[in-house]
Amino acid sequence: MALKLFWSALRPGLPRLAPLSTAPAAREQPAAGSGAVPGCGAAETVRPPVPAVDFGDTQEAYRSRRSWELARSLLVLRLCASPALLGRHEQLLHFARKLLGQRLFDKLMKMTFYGQFVAGEDQESIRPLIQHNKAFGVGSILDYSVEEDLSPEEAERKEMESCTSAVERDGSGTSKREKQYQAHRAFGDRRDGVISARTYFYANEAKCDSHMETFLRCIEASGGACEDGFSAIKLTALGRPQFLLQFSDVLTKWRRFFHQMAAEQGQAGLAAMDTKLEVAALQESIAKMGIASRAEIEGWFRAETLGVSGTMDLLDWSGLVDSRTKLSQHLVVPNTQVMHPLADSAQAPASLQPQMYPCTCQRAREVGVRLMVDAEQTYFQPAISRLTLEMQRKFNVEKPLVFNTYQCYLKDAYDNVTLDVELARREGWCFGAKLVRGAYMAQERARAAEIGYEDPINPTYEATNGMYHRCLDYVLGELRHSAKAAVMVASHNEDTVRFTLCRMEELGLHPADGQVYFGQLLGMCDQISFPLGQAGFPVYKYVPYGPVMEVLPYLSRRAMENSSLMTGARRERQLLWQELKRRLRTGSLFHRPA
Repeated sequence: MALKLFWSALRPGLPRLAPLSTAPAAREQPAAGSGAVPGCGAAETVRPPVPAVDFGDTQEAYRSRRSWELARSLLVLRLCASPALLGRHEQLLHFARKLLGQRLFDKLMKMTFYGQFVAGEDQESIRPLIQHNKAFGVGSILDYSVEEDLSPEEAERKEMESCTSAVERDGSGTSKREKQYQAHRAFGDRRDGVISARTYFYANEAKCDSHMETFLRCIEASGGACEDGFSAIKLTALGRPQFLLQFSDVLTKWRRFFHQMAAEQGQAGLAAMDTKLEVAALQESIAKMGIASRAEIEGWFRAETLGVSGTMDLLDWSGLVDSRTKLSQHLVVPNTQVMHPLADSAQAPASLQPQMYPCTCQRAREVGVRLMVDAEQTYFQPAISRLTLEMQRKFNVEKPLVFNTYQCYLKDAYDNVTLDVELARREGWCFGAKLVRGAYMAQERARAAEIGYEDPINPTYEATNGMYHRCLDYVLGELRHSAKAAVMVASHNEDTVRFTLCRMEELGLHPADGQVYFGQLLGMCDQISFPLGQAGFPVYKYVPYGPVMEVLPYLSRRAMENSSLMTGARRERQLLWQELKRRLRTGSLFHRPA
């Protein structure tokens, strides 16, 4: 229900895509003599030079940490590097809880893994850590990380029930969606192979409403704990995933149809923003399909749906997926000889009736918190990105309030980023993005191979790194021309952070502009986060919280993630040990952060 309400509440006020020039927008400049305003560009005054950042200076990197905290980090990260322990960690945790009892087990966890990766149990207990980190230049992205502790069988059952219709389940009907956007029992447990993202399974509408209330409390906690925080939400928590599958299927087919028309016009293989359909040829192709008269077809492509050159690009085309446009009644399977209407799927977003206003964005705006919408599996992501885009249109008017997440291990990541940047520029709202490498690689690869569709993931780690830097470089270039944009560089990779700092310097992007943020997980990569924060760069820790037993699934994934990032974790352990030895040698073992 909650997910559907997002669409239904936002839908009536959506603007059409305007046929604007594709020339870069001029960067907004404050009046001379004014101070720098975060998110509004740099003032035309002399600003202090950007301090150098040294990620190898352990004294500065760990100035905010007491020695026992360093020792705990060293212990936890070392345990995470042990394959023998990780392979049996669930059994070991169960045994420890039986042996110690719940109270002592909770204390043990708070002294070790829980204390390393989780801020606290509730809104009050997390406040001291948030304020402490802020004093050393590091902000917070709050995330209530509680999950249901379901067995694989329970997760699979819930997924199949929530992703299929009654006629599909009883065998009396079949889905018209492509197989990528259908539920498959072998991959019903979406947690399998995922090490760095929490997972929600649909139970009922009341549970979705409960998740909405949880997100609202998290937003309020972020607003109460700091002045410029973020809060994270996940759209699969807010509604039946069958809707996301259906809508994603529609959006993907609609985009594919565009590229098929482009191939007919000799434009196969071009980047998304370079592909432009000649309208006369497009009208002729559609007329041959026999779905409408020529007069009707010409009426679909009026001035407000065309670019200034009489061509139609993918943004113009995507704007036709709209209940007010007759062409949207003919959403198609990718066979240009036959047009199969998908009225049920196409009209699903428009037909939803509002029952309560989805107030997460409104509440975030009221308390001064920015909202990050997490990315999810590729079979949900087209719908999630479209719904997020609608929230950005409505709420990113004066500054980036809602941030979409782009997974750069995807082959189409660059196209997605460039299209959304251009859309924001045309319509005049503020682009907000979080760039990540991605959390579902193993699962996505296995699913594509098993079910039989093209692997959506870049073939190598190097290709993913290249895609990340390509997307990042494009967005940084956009920031140079427009103050109405911001990006979160969410990375534990020191090379990526160095690349970002170099490009910021080359492009004249100052940290005081408040357009480039950095993000790392709590309990990881302090040697990156704190030097950045102390040098004046906006940097944030992803801060989970929740009761001990209810965040154990999250803690399990944190341990697995550390094991998968061996090179970075090894360097972090070396720096921690180096700082402990320095404190022993200099008599500062009882260092107190100040």
